[in-house]
Amino acid sequence: MALTKPRIIELLLITTVPVMFLAQQGVPDLGLVLLTCLGGYLSAGGANALNMYIDRDIDALMDRTAQRPLVTGMVSPRECLAFGITLAVVSTLLFGFTVNWLSAWLSLGALLFYVVVYTMILKRRTSQNIVWGGIAGCLPVLIGWSAVTNSMSWAPVVLFLVMFFWTPPHYWPLSMKVREDYARVGVPMLPVIASNKVVARQIVIYSWVMVLVSLLLTPLGYTGWFYTVVALAAGGFWLWEAHGLQNRAKAEVTGGKLKEMRLFHWSITYVSILFVAVAVDPFLR
Repeated sequence: MALTKPRIIELLLITTVPVMFLAQQGVPDLGLVLLTCLGGYLSAGGANALNMYIDRDIDALMDRTAQRPLVTGMVSPRECLAFGITLAVVSTLLFGFTVNWLSAWLSLGALLFYVVVYTMILKRRTSQNIVWGGIAGCLPVLIGWSAVTNSMSWAPVVLFLVMFFWTPPHYWPLSMKVREDYARVGVPMLPVIASNKVVARQIVIYSWVMVLVSLLLTPLGYTGWFYTVVALAAGGFWLWEAHGLQNRAKAEVTGGKLKEMRLFHWSITYVSILFVAVAVDPFLR
């Protein structure tokens, strides 16, 4: 269970299921929802296990990952590798034979992107690692839509972009908190190579783009007043927190008074609120 990183997968499912309600414009087939969630959990779990296999050397040196199963010896590297590959194969076949093959290929693509592009290529080489590597975490939005429609549309593309621009300002505050961990193992997260002022400015830029993109669903005709009100309120509070972090960084506040984790925790709440609005909106139109 620990190899699959269930707390991360919970967030991925929060962005998958509401999109199924939007695609159906009502309540989707509950059996389909369960199969999609199961396939998504197995796929993301496999990706996370393979990530732990690849990163086991640096996980042993970082405080935040010191209790992972490969570091403590609870699981051997060989067992972890076999587990991850098995979940990857099973999840792809499950999607293909019980949901549809478009969803299966999207799921496999997300897994490969996270493991190969992010973990193996980007993570240890560039400060843009989480920007482009975050694409893997955006694909569940497309999977939720394709599971219902077996096709694509502009609605999931917009929500994909929301998640794309959400990922850096979600993760960079956490990276600011654990900067020393990443610096110790030579992973060039942006807060490791840039000042708090620079990171906070980037967070504000991405936050504004994210909120503006989130408002595109309504003019495109996919959502109504309820989603718009929620997106404006939640996005407005996000921008308040982002600018607050930037102001504290400009004042050269450090340590606990920087309060970078406030934005990190709010970012999770924001996604939950926004996607609940995505699911509820069809019933109020």
